[in-house]
Amino acid sequence: MRTLYLDPFSGISGDMFLGLLVDLGVPVADLETALTMLPVTGWRLQAAVERRQGIAGTRLRVECEETHHHRTWRDIDAMLAQSSLAGPVRESARRIFRRIGVAEAKVHGIALDEVHFHEVGALDSIVDIVAAAAGLAVLSVDQVICAPLPLSRGFVRCAHGNFPLPAPATVEILHGVPVVDGNSEFELVTPTGAAIAAEIATFGPLPAMHVARSGYGVGGRHLADRPNLLRGILGDTSVPSDTDQVEVLETHIDDSNPEWLGALMEDLLAAGALDVAYVPLQMKKNRPGVGVTVIAPQGRGAELAGHLLRESSAIGVRKQTVERLKLERETATLATELGAVEVKLLRQAGRLLRIAPEYEGCRRLARAAGRPLPEVYRLVERAAQEMASRMQDEE
Repeated sequence: MRTLYLDPFSGISGDMFLGLLVDLGVPVADLETALTMLPVTGWRLQAAVERRQGIAGTRLRVECEETHHHRTWRDIDAMLAQSSLAGPVRESARRIFRRIGVAEAKVHGIALDEVHFHEVGALDSIVDIVAAAAGLAVLSVDQVICAPLPLSRGFVRCAHGNFPLPAPATVEILHGVPVVDGNSEFELVTPTGAAIAAEIATFGPLPAMHVARSGYGVGGRHLADRPNLLRGILGDTSVPSDTDQVEVLETHIDDSNPEWLGALMEDLLAAGALDVAYVPLQMKKNRPGVGVTVIAPQGRGAELAGHLLRESSAIGVRKQTVERLKLERETATLATELGAVEVKLLRQAGRLLRIAPEYEGCRRLARAAGRPLPEVYRLVERAAQEMASRMQDEE
């Protein structure tokens, strides 16, 4: 799987991301071709090799002639929707701008359609976002993974006055995104950079990969404590289809009505949890308690942890991201003497290992035939073994 890993040790901005794409091999001409499909003029891209603390990368400047740049989100979205950009590029750019627009609307307490863009609506930001979407398409990556984003402290001057860092819009854009203290009083993550990262990437550690190339996008400011660069690592992760990552939530409860726990499990599963389990515990003060474990899809852990804290007596939840090894699963229908029943075909690296009966189907057959469920299970398992033998012979 072709993967781009973003290492934003000095943050991310629109121009840094574009410089990184060019440093990784995206021709500037391809970015310019995409931008000519927009009904805007007065822009120019300038790419050059620059160094920050001895490390060379690509600095990409967006030079614009435009001076008045008050556009609404609706104006920008309509412009992108009506452009002749390739479909994936067009829709990616629209999602990035919508993310910024929603954040601006929240910060200023107005409706999305009423948002007037200033810095992020300027021509150079429109160019940044569209070129970012176009350049990513040129790289043909299957996934983008990003490390936590470093946030700053202090103030930044903008159209509305002095805003605290991180900028309020940046904070809104990064809801649900892992961040760390950047230990800097300069703006490391801009709203445009935050929106690009939040929209195109999932967040996590550097995956195991075969590195094909690396590159650096150069930021405009010279920082005293670090090279002002956005690093990207491009490679092949070749992740097996039976491996993924999940978030594991755990808590201990010793003061809950058991009836509430029954409802809690149902609600967590309905909210998207992959699995929920309870185990008995002997807790402090010799109290019997319950250990709660929730398996959440990657990126949903914080949301489900919040649900767990709201809907139970837990006052804290432990959360960790883990790698999950799993068998490939396929649902099939198996004919038996009692009728058709659903089964799971379980494979590893494409090889059939076994066939497992589905509980609901077996229960339905047992009730219809008036026979004990264990007996129906044994009947289905025999038919499944015969089916597995035939399929293994064909392989």
